[in-house]
This record gives sequence, C-alpha cells and structure tokens, in this order.
Amino acid sequence: MLVGIFALLSLAAAVVYGLAAHPAPGQLWLCALIFVLGILALSVLFLLGAAIVSLFIPNKWPREKQNALCRFYLAWGGGMLCTYCRVKTHVTGMEKLPTDSRFLMVCNHRSAFDPLSLFFPLRRYNLAYVSKPENLALPVVGRIALGSGCLPIRRGEDREALRSILAAVDYLKRDICSICIYPEGTRSKTGGLLPFHHGSFKIAQRANVPLVICACSGSEQVKKNMFLRTTHVYLDVLEVVDAAQVRAMSTAELSDHARERIEKALAEREGKA
Repeated sequence: MLVGIFALLSLAAAVVYGLAAHPAPGQLWLCALIFVLGILALSVLFLLGAAIVSLFIPNKWPREKQNALCRFYLAWGGGMLCTYCRVKTHVTGMEKLPTDSRFLMVCNHRSAFDPLSLFFPLRRYNLAYVSKPENLALPVVGRIALGSGCLPIRRGEDREALRSILAAVDYLKRDICSICIYPEGTRSKTGGLLPFHHGSFKIAQRANVPLVICACSGSEQVKKNMFLRTTHVYLDVLEVVDAAQVRAMSTAELSDHARERIEKALAEREGKA
C-alpha cells in the first residue's frame, strides 16, 4: 500500500516534469528515471523518519502507553517491507476478531516474517507482539517495536518470562493493545508444530480477555522466494474462545485445544488432511 502511494506520487512528479520540460523523444527515459528514483527516495525518507523517531524511544519496557508514531511506522513499514520482498498476505476469518474488547492471539510460528506479514493487514486491531529479546535489540526496528508495545520474552528463564507475561496482562487490562504470542516459543524448522508452552495462555486468563486461535502458513517460503517471485502467506482466524470459557479451562486444556485446531487447519490448508 505504502509503495503504491509512493509510486503514484513519483508518477505525478514524472508527468509534471514531462509537461514542463517537454523532453525530446530520445530523453523520455528521464521521466522513467524520475519515477523510479522518486519511489526509492520516498522509501528512504520513510525509513529516515523511523530512524529519527527511534532516537526518542527509551530502550525499556513495560511502557505506560504506546507511541502513535511507532505504531504507524511498524504497521506501514511492515507493509512496505512485504511489498519489496513480494509477500502477499491473505487473511481469512478476520470478521471473527473482537472489536469491542482486547484479546490474546496465539498462532504457530514458521518464520521471522510471521509478524512482519501481519503488521499492516491487522493494523486496525492494534496488536503488539511478544518476541525474543534479540529482535527488540535491533537498531531502529527494536525501538519502534518497543514503542508500539511489543514485549521481549526469554524462554528458559522463568522469572523473566513471568515478567513479560505480567506486562502483557497489564497492557490488556489497561486497554493499551491486544497481544499476539507464539506458544511454540521458537520457529519450527520442519513446518510441523512444536510443543506449546502452556504459560502463554495465562495471559488471557489473568487479563480476562478472549483467546483468538490462528494458523499461519506460507511464511517459511519468503526467504527462498524473496525478490524473485511472490510468496503467498495465509493467516486463518480459526476460533475465538470467549473470556468466560477461557477462565473455565486450564492452561493445559487451552493449549491442547489451540494446538489441535491449528494442526488440523494447517493440514487442510496444505492438503495433508
């Protein structure tokens, strides 16, 4: 979407140049050059704006509130990156997502592009993602993500993991944002589901919010296809478990139920059923 806007602006600049300069037929390539350079220049300016904003974002969490500019740059920047990497995201069942309350979204994890492919399509739902600390330590991107409400979680360190879970609960209770977490804890290298961490589901229970179960496929192909061909990523919103039912089930039951639904959906999506 953002690259499309840049293309329209650059096209307008090329047309204005053509009308004003009246280039000879042999110099029409200048209009094409203005068009291409315009897109690149606007993309660089966008990234420069994100870099400047990141300088004012403290490297700490949890936060009292989100930064609106960080939210903007995360959503639209993710969309721009997907356009350049030729990633097209298809979301089914989006109408199931709660619009009157915050929620916890759980999904399988296959690629670093899993959240990147969702930043723009799900921007209206204001999702913050729980990610490994290394991602949030990246220059510019890490600060923008922290400012948007994203949280680090270090698997294997119970005290730090609990701190992240409590921060996510706090964000949900204070209506700051909804939360997305990957219960596998790391990317699956084979495409098959890894064991789910039951503790991820405590977030929905403690915050008293619905649990949204989703399945993601196709993102594992991005690295191989990047710049060469279009990669189609599919996010299927499978089920919304209301807050009352979330409270009535144990975290183990919620985890097993979510894993079963995701496993079945992936098999159907990929023709393995």
